[in-house]
Formats: sequence, structure tokens, C-alpha cells
Amino acid sequence: MSNSPFDEGQAPAISSFYIYLDKLINAFSTNRKYAILACADISLFAISICTAIGLEYGLDRLPAEILHYSNFVVLEIAIKIGSFWIFGIYRQILQYTGREFIFTIAQAIATSCLTIAVTDRLFLVSTIPLSVILSDGMIALILAITFRLCVRLTRGKTHQINRSTPAKTKVIIYGAGGDGRLLAQALARESSKKLIGFVDDAAHLQGRNIGGIRVYAPAELLKLKARIGFEEILLAMPSIDTQRKRDLTQRLKILGVPVRTLPSLTEMLSDRGSIIQTPEIDIEDLLGRKAIAARPELLQHDITDRVVLVTGGGGSIGSELCRQIAKQQPKMLIIYELNEFALYQMDMELGENYPNLIKVACLGSVTDDRSLTRVLNKYHVDIIYHAAAYKHVPIVEANPISGMVNNISGTLTAARCAIDCGVPKFVLISTDKAVRPTNIMGATKRVAELVLQGLADLSTHVTCFTMVRFGNVLGSSGSVVPRFSAQILAGKPITLTHADITRYFMTIPEAATLVIQAGAMAKGGEVFLLDMGEPIKIYDLAAQMIRLYGLEPERDIKIEVTGLRPGEKIYEELLIDCDAALATGHPKIFCAREAKLAWKELEPQLASLLDAAADCEVNACVAVLHNLVPEYQPMGQYAKVKSEAVAVSVAASISNKLRRSEVHQEGRKKVASGRV
Repeated sequence: MSNSPFDEGQAPAISSFYIYLDKLINAFSTNRKYAILACADISLFAISICTAIGLEYGLDRLPAEILHYSNFVVLEIAIKIGSFWIFGIYRQILQYTGREFIFTIAQAIATSCLTIAVTDRLFLVSTIPLSVILSDGMIALILAITFRLCVRLTRGKTHQINRSTPAKTKVIIYGAGGDGRLLAQALARESSKKLIGFVDDAAHLQGRNIGGIRVYAPAELLKLKARIGFEEILLAMPSIDTQRKRDLTQRLKILGVPVRTLPSLTEMLSDRGSIIQTPEIDIEDLLGRKAIAARPELLQHDITDRVVLVTGGGGSIGSELCRQIAKQQPKMLIIYELNEFALYQMDMELGENYPNLIKVACLGSVTDDRSLTRVLNKYHVDIIYHAAAYKHVPIVEANPISGMVNNISGTLTAARCAIDCGVPKFVLISTDKAVRPTNIMGATKRVAELVLQGLADLSTHVTCFTMVRFGNVLGSSGSVVPRFSAQILAGKPITLTHADITRYFMTIPEAATLVIQAGAMAKGGEVFLLDMGEPIKIYDLAAQMIRLYGLEPERDIKIEVTGLRPGEKIYEELLIDCDAALATGHPKIFCAREAKLAWKELEPQLASLLDAAADCEVNACVAVLHNLVPEYQPMGQYAKVKSEAVAVSVAASISNKLRRSEVHQEGRKKVASGRV
């Protein structure tokens, strides 16, 4: 079926007539259109009263009776026109009004009939029968409504023909409720879309017509696609939950057409979406689960009325930490950042959104102990959230020395400064890539965890050290979502490194609130992690993003597999020992007590690592990493270093045993000879 007023083969003369009529109507001013409409109503009301009198007295007596009741006829028409004006009927734009104008006209006619009956009996000499007044009202109502429906239909036809294009996109609206009808009205004025029909799950709507458009059952979609060949489905169900939307989108995949989502009314009012445009990508749609709600008491525990410092406060996680901290009314927020522009942006944003927040923007590096100590002492910091790190795997793999210095030395320096300045709590932001790492970045983050675990066991300070480990963050700098979005918008193929690669994901606000809440539960030395649901296959994520943009994978946007990058894993994990997860006071946060090194054993190896880094001895640094993180399984060039490190370690162990044996034998000889 079609909702178009004309089929493609319709006579050109009719189309030309409607185009001319549309131009003629548009040439009139608004006041002139009102005047024309009022004149038309005067004619209709005259017809209605004459018809009512004729029905009452007979058509043969009609002229004589009209002359007899001439005062009444004039009064009746004047009162109806006045009633229509008072009810605002002449201020309505018929093309855009809904069915409510019918009820408005009915109210105006009823009011005018009552006014006419009262006026006739009080002031006119010749009283007309009530039956004439009632008949007149019914006829006037039918004529007024019919006339306006004809005008509205004609305007709709002229509008569509005048703006028609040779090829329109045939669309189906899924959802015949209020949102679907609103969307249908918008499409009626959209030159590039042709509405074919509605689809709805509700059985009582199926088979009915809404505004001349048929409502189909979902089971009829395949037949409808074969018969009419629609090219797009508009999902007009913005209030359904994320899981149901995902299930529905998956079911509609079989049709092989793009599925677009209607934004919610809130988004439309806030200009974040429009009825006929593809909305912004909803992160929760990609996440596949509800965002985990934060617990206010945990958010406030370490922040409210405290002095808080965030290292790397201009980065993706650090900046969101600053936003979440600002909401909890800290005594002071210190943004510690090496990147000047990122620091400037964060400082300006917080100033605009939280004008009462006391904040300090500090430009500095976490590897600079003097600068950081000066800040900690000056502002008497109560808690440090350590988000400063190099996190992009291929970049750190290509620049291992810089990665080790920033991620390991930076964490060690910040932790020692916290101890020296008596900071009560220190929270490290870690990553799932620290679990059985295959790259330098993951290995350095695991060493950073070991640093905090080792320091947490010392009894010579008051600082509580803890760390929070989580997976990839949707929408952060360098994550797949903004990269895929840019590729889709540019019409380029989406590139991913492996067809089977999977990752755990969370939203940026989730990551930030998790860090804060986990820190509030810390006693010292814990590794906290989030129940992040099931890992997401990146290929499926890419295909879903393409569909959310109203396109079809492989047909509109290609997905190209480029091969794993250096140090990249196919699967990520959150735990080194899966049996080590313990429940906490938060149902979605767990605690892992994992294997660690005593500080006296860890400290000399850290010194060796940093000395080698200072001398730019990459292989020596990687060898120490292997010793510190035995589960580190590097790829490529560093795999050989591990083999050599293991061989050196075994040789050293054998040499030490031989040396101890020789010393032992020498001692026995000395004892036997009586020299000792």
C-alpha cells in the first residue's frame, strides 16, 4: 500500500493543477486566508440554516420562510462566526492540526446553538422552532468539518506533489503509539521519505488504519518487504529499555535494512536529536547492560569536605573523576596535569559548571617529586586519585622506556610523595591489561600495582594504598567508539585488528564512580574490580554501530580486519587468579587479593629497572619486567628478551648454588683442618 496521494503514473495535468493551487494559496497573506475561510463559513452556515428551514417547512415554502425569519438567519450566521472566532478556529493551521479541531468545532457549534436559542426567545418577535436550531447545528457541524478536511487533504496533496522527488526512501514505522503517529506527521512533510505502513506488537492495533496508514503485525514484515520493498525501519519506541531495544534490533537484522531509532522527547526538546535524523550513539546500547548505579554514601565518603588531588586530571578517566568529585562538594579539588591544554580545558569546564567549587590547576609531572611534594604540603591533600599513565598499547610498545618511566616511576614517585606528606589515602587507576600482560603497557601497570601492594604492607607510614582495575572505557580518547564513529561519518571502512577480538567495556562515568566507591571501601593493598558483564566482540560492536547510524554493514560500510598490533591480545581478563575474587559491600564491586612481592624484594628490582631506563637499556628493562611479572608473555621482539632473561636467571641460579656449595665445602675443609 502507499500513503502517497498519487502514484507515479498519475496524469500530469492533475499534478500541475495542485502545484498551481499551492502557489496560489501561498500568495495570499495570513489575514486574507482568514477572511477567505470566514467567507466560506458564512456560505456554509447560510446553506445549513436554509436546509434546516426547508426540512422543517418543506422546500416549496422555503423562500417565504427565509424571508419571514430573515432576522434570525442573519443573527444565526453572525453568532456562529463570532463563536468560531472566540474558540480560535480561524487561528488554527489546518495542515498541522490533529483531530482535536473536530472537537473544537463541535464546542463552537454547540455554544452558538445555545446562544441562538436563548437570544431568539428573549429578543426576537418571531420565535423559530427548536427543531430548526438543532437541525441547523448538526448540518453546520458536518459542513464545517467536511470543508476543513477537504482543505487539509488538498493542502497535503499540493505540499507533497510540489516537494516530491523522483526517488523516495520507503520506510516503515515500528510502533503505532503516540511517538509513531508523531513521526508519521513529520514524515508527511518530509520530501525524501515515503511512509509505507506501521508495525506494532499490540494485537488490537494490527489491521487497523491510522491516518490512512495500515498497521501490520511484525510477522508480516518479510512478506511486506518482498511485496513493496521498503528500505528503512524507523523505531518509534524511545521509552523501551536498552535490552529490549537490542533484542528488537537483532530480530530486524533478517530484513537487511537499516533500523533507525526515534530520539526521546527529552532529547528532541534539548536539541540532541530530531525526529527524522539518526540520534547520537547511545553508549548503553553498545554496552549491552544497564549502567551500574552509584551509591551516594560511598561517593561522599572520601570526598565531601576533603582536599582531593587527581593526577592526569585532563585525561579521559582523570577528567571524569574531576567531574564526579566536583558533584560531591569537596573542600578543594586539585587538578594535576602535564598537558597544558588539557589542564586549561578541565579548569574552564569545572569553572563554568561548578562555580562554587574551590579548585586549583597545577601543571606538573608525576615523575617530578619536588613539584608534587610542594603541592601536597601546600594544600594538605587528603586523598590522591592517580590516573596519570600512558595507556595506548601500540604507542607504549613502540616507546617502552617512556612508558616504563611514566607508568612505573610516576606511580612510585607519587606514592612516596604521599607517604612523605602523610596523605591518608592513595587510589591507583589500573587496567585489565595488567592481567597476564602481553605488552609493555600492561606489564608496567602490573608493576605499578605491585608497588602499591608492597608499600601497603609497610608499617612505617599512615597512607592507605589501594587500586581499581577495570576494562576498556567506551568513548574515552583512543577507544574504538569515537574512532569507529569518525570512520562511519567519513564513509570509510571500519578497521579492527582481529575478527574474534573481545573486550570488557564500561562507560566513563561508571569507571570514575567505581574508582571513587572502591576507594571508599579500601583498607589497604586491595585490588578492586567491577562485574562488567560479558565481554563484547569488537566485530559485533562495529556492526551494531553501523546499524545505529542507519547503515548496513558490508553494504554501506565495510569492516576490514588489519591484523593484531604489537602486544595486542585477543582476549582480556580481570583476574590473575579467578578464585581470588571476594565480595564487597557493593554488589557489583569485587576485591582480589593477588600474589605480590615484599617491599624489600621489590625495591632493588625497581631500582635496577629505573637505572636501566635512565641508561635507555630497553632489553635490560624488559628483562627486569619479566622477573617482576612472571605471567608477562610478550610478543615479537621482546619474546626473545624473555627467553634470554629466563636463561640468565637459570644460569644465575645454578651459579649461586655452585658458589654456595663451594663455600660450604671450603668451610668443611677449614673445620676439618682446625683452622676455624
